[in-house]
Amino acid sequence: MTTASLTLQEQHWKYLQEILVRTDGAERAAYVLCGLATIDADPWDGQPHHKFISYEAIPVPEEEIVSSSAEHITWKTDSLVHALKTAQAKDLTVAIFHSHPGGLEKFSAQDDANEPDLIELAQNRNGSDTKLLSVILTPLRKLVGRLWINQQEFISLQMIRVVGESIRLHYPNRGQGVSSPAFQRQALAFGEALNQDLSMLRVGVIGCGGTGSAIAMLLPKMAIRQIALFDKDIVEESNLNRLHGATLDDARAQRPKVEVIKRVLTELGLGIEVRTYQSWVGETECRQALKACDILFCCTDDHTGRLMLNRFAYYYATPIFDMGLAVEISHKETAEIKALDGRITVLVPAPGHACLLCREVINPVIARDETLKRSNPTEYERQKAEAYVIGEGNPSPAVVLFTTEVAIMAMEELVHRLQGFRGEDGMAAHRVRKFHLTTDRKPAAIYNLNCPVCGNTGAEWWGRGDVIPFLNVVG
Repeated sequence: MTTASLTLQEQHWKYLQEILVRTDGAERAAYVLCGLATIDADPWDGQPHHKFISYEAIPVPEEEIVSSSAEHITWKTDSLVHALKTAQAKDLTVAIFHSHPGGLEKFSAQDDANEPDLIELAQNRNGSDTKLLSVILTPLRKLVGRLWINQQEFISLQMIRVVGESIRLHYPNRGQGVSSPAFQRQALAFGEALNQDLSMLRVGVIGCGGTGSAIAMLLPKMAIRQIALFDKDIVEESNLNRLHGATLDDARAQRPKVEVIKRVLTELGLGIEVRTYQSWVGETECRQALKACDILFCCTDDHTGRLMLNRFAYYYATPIFDMGLAVEISHKETAEIKALDGRITVLVPAPGHACLLCREVINPVIARDETLKRSNPTEYERQKAEAYVIGEGNPSPAVVLFTTEVAIMAMEELVHRLQGFRGEDGMAAHRVRKFHLTTDRKPAAIYNLNCPVCGNTGAEWWGRGDVIPFLNVVG
């Protein structure tokens, strides 16, 4: 059985509210053109999944509205035909949004009668494989949607996500669940809805070292049940000072990090479903799982992987919490810490939010060298010997106290964006904790309007989802 969901960029969500919620109490309508992430087999339930992503919001022109009241809206189809034409040209899907001013949180009999005609029009115009989304908005800002396959068949959307400065989830019976005894204390602090929201999320952890293993250990303790782990490396003795869950026996047996962490999470007995991918995150075998995730934690020090994920966040409107730890040691005979910085950067498709390239978190030269090492090790070693590439040098310092706290910083940021416990100004797109100075800072970035990822030239790809080549990158 195929399932479906929708992700709305927050900028589109705000615009839709302006269009659809009117003081006259009458219904209004709008179109949203959507990109698509096709998931052939969901990692957790094995079912095909259509994950739509908002690309552009378009109002139904006032002059096309024939009649409108608190219980219905009728408009000419000229604008729908135009939206379908645009969608076909750009390989997008049309979603029709309309309001229910009376508060009805389900599709009305009038909706059920009218929408088969709309999908018939869409398929006559764009082809028999064309699908049509329909979404209703209530005065309480609740969203309910469905995907029309043909005139007789539709699929209810299992989830509608709103992604931007905050993260809001809309799904059936939200807020009506009761936490299990394991999470009741958390519900006392944040409310039942947060526990339910967290339990609905599918979360990926990219890099299962010091910060990644710490994040992974936190996820089930926060009520997250569906987890994907990505890391190609095995456990080594040098990891044991910071790799949560790993033992000396794991290092001696050279067990994969992802399998060690899966074992520990499963043994908690909290109903956790863990999927593991012992691959570099940029490999094609990881794409389906990445697309299936609602949230990604990037805990890798790999610049090439970060470069790919930097684009992924915008194409698929998937929040990525990127983290890092930088330790600078003096060259004196007795080592002294000169700087000890933990960093959290949140990637979302939102105007004015600088990406990892603009913040200079990613070094394109190092990314180039990593790609060469992965694709042609012999040539990499030759260029390294001739000083054309940057050598690995000494291993970076790492202390479990600080890798773990960086993971906690990232989890706090996720919880705030879901629940808002820090207050209206509590979000931080880029936070640096200077452990040696006991201060937090929010460094500004030089926002590049021409950035091909987060700037105006990149915005045309926000929400496009699947394109060929993947993420519009050749090679």
